[in-house]
Amino acid sequence: MRNNLRKLFVCCVATTLLLLLPRIPRASAQSSTTLAERIQKVISRPEFARANFGIKFVSLDTGKVLYSLNSNKLFVPASTTKLLTEGTVLAKLGADYRFHTRIYRTAAVDKKGKLKGDLILVASGDPNLSNRIRPDGTLAFVDEDHSYNGPAVEGDPLAVIKQLAQQIAANGIRKIEGRILVDTTLFPDGPREGGTGVVMSSIIVNDNVIDLIVTPAAKSGETATLISTPQTSYIKFVDHVTTGPAESKSDLDISDPATNSDGTVTITINGIVALGSQPTTAAAAVPSPTKFAQTVLTETIAASGISIKPPKHAAPPDFSTLARLYTPENQIAEHVSLPLAEEAKVTLKVSQNLHAGMGPYLLGTLIAKNSKDPLQAGFATERAFLQDAKLDLSGISQGDGAGGDWADLFSPDFICQYLTYWTTRPDYPVFFKALPILGKDGTLAKIQTANPGAGHVFAKTGTFGSEDRLNANIMLNGKGLAGYVITASGEKIAFAAYVNHVSLSPDPEAAQSVAGQALGEIAASAYNATFEAASDPADYDLIIRNGHIIDGAGNPWYAADLAINGDRIAAVGDLKAAHAKREIDASGPHRFSRFHRHARPVRIFPPARQSLHQQTRTRHHHRNHRRRRLHRTAKREDYRIAQAHAGSLQINSRLDNARSIRPASRKKGHAPQHRHLRRFRANPRSRHRR
Repeated sequence: MRNNLRKLFVCCVATTLLLLLPRIPRASAQSSTTLAERIQKVISRPEFARANFGIKFVSLDTGKVLYSLNSNKLFVPASTTKLLTEGTVLAKLGADYRFHTRIYRTAAVDKKGKLKGDLILVASGDPNLSNRIRPDGTLAFVDEDHSYNGPAVEGDPLAVIKQLAQQIAANGIRKIEGRILVDTTLFPDGPREGGTGVVMSSIIVNDNVIDLIVTPAAKSGETATLISTPQTSYIKFVDHVTTGPAESKSDLDISDPATNSDGTVTITINGIVALGSQPTTAAAAVPSPTKFAQTVLTETIAASGISIKPPKHAAPPDFSTLARLYTPENQIAEHVSLPLAEEAKVTLKVSQNLHAGMGPYLLGTLIAKNSKDPLQAGFATERAFLQDAKLDLSGISQGDGAGGDWADLFSPDFICQYLTYWTTRPDYPVFFKALPILGKDGTLAKIQTANPGAGHVFAKTGTFGSEDRLNANIMLNGKGLAGYVITASGEKIAFAAYVNHVSLSPDPEAAQSVAGQALGEIAASAYNATFEAASDPADYDLIIRNGHIIDGAGNPWYAADLAINGDRIAAVGDLKAAHAKREIDASGPHRFSRFHRHARPVRIFPPARQSLHQQTRTRHHHRNHRRRRLHRTAKREDYRIAQAHAGSLQINSRLDNARSIRPASRKKGHAPQHRHLRRFRANPRSRHRR
């Protein structure tokens, strides 16, 4: 009798819902008008069936929460971490801060222009000793930065180094009997930045990379042409790239540097480029930024007509002792950077990992004045900044400046609070203008270009992935987008949107084309949507899980859970984060469990494991309660869908199966980037993070 009652109840629920579901509108690009409906359509896509979303939209004009989904949970933020790093650097150093890179002599220059001593370049942490500087006082960037194997900015990457050499010559030096040194005491060559593999250091020439251009030969099978920039004796490249058939896929493999006996290094480039294809660009990180800078500075000074005769045997320099010679009288050259406001734009627009990774070190050395442990001192400085802003730090964890550490975890709640705080600061316009613009520039240049919201979303992107070696795919651990939306009516909105754990194909563009476009669409949804009161998934009266939904409009079934509050269908979607007083698991036996209103998140137990109190409820009580609820559910004629996560429940409408709710068949989703997802344009096995 008891089993029959269970079956009867589920049958009635299924039949009732099938009658009512035609009244539930399916979201579409044309019919969806509310923000919740538009977001639901995106996160319900099959490629996100096993993923987790955390989203929040807040009106900056009213303070009202416009949408919220798992907003208090922690998510892998990837390069949206740079919002905190660059924001703190900008706030503590100031938008007008300039780096001063100076060169000093250690002895006097005689009347003939001979210097019997050393020249020392003192590194200041300036990240733009390169060709980014434009005559109009701005820093140039390419939407796909060369550190991610995009094309280099036009111009000479040693432009600043050559200007310093010209100043040395202008000071009357004709001959140097000594060494050319680089003092990186501020922060010596340290670890490699996780996303691009570039070594972090207080000396940064051309972003500490050598740009490569590989061009296919005229015939298949011949060796491709390799050009490296800047040219320097410090690194020798061995070209083993061949030209493949026109239909082949370009694939480059850059070897680890091999150190030679004279201190120089050799890097071998292997791979294939397709016949007739456009030149392929790549970047090779220099193993020692100090040695690289020292070599190119020496070569540039010599090229300017100054002879250099270094000592044959010299002890390693003691920069702590030499520092007493760093006086205005001994200064012979100086480069002053553009304002920090321009640097923030480069870092955030193109998601420059090296620049952001240096952020905590610069805070530690320049603000905290701690050269022994600048990294920890930098984070202490950032923590104090966030605390002064009255932000709740329980919603954040951070282990590096760029977003490539597994400790990096943000909640959408925290990021929206942080973004809201920035709007109260006098330097907010600088911060705002540094953000990529949807469909227009930076890492958002190719995202949602035809969307009406393009040009109205200003946000930082983030990508963090790892290799799924088991399936030979990519696991997208985290994709993020956080910033601001200016709606069609002029309302200003702060938002944060994250999706974690998306299985992707090994295509280097998959993270952008799948998750990147999805988050861009979510952000752009707010541009011309209508807004309803929002809340996180909360208690429902009933959740039916793991079945099929048929909307009655002739559309195919789709995967979703279904939640009911009172006599209303409250949500359809993936509701695994939600809980209810009662639940039905449609994937197995039709168990139905009762819980008190004050119960904690629900678990469905077999009858043998239910509490004695639940087991002793009378069948009469169950039967009457179910009849009353079904009656109330059937009376209502209007229903609405609240926001919910991408789904997995379906109700089968076939008459002969109307008694049961069948489990959703698991569709095979996109396959799961290397931990930091550095992308070699021609090498799908490599990784990137933006």
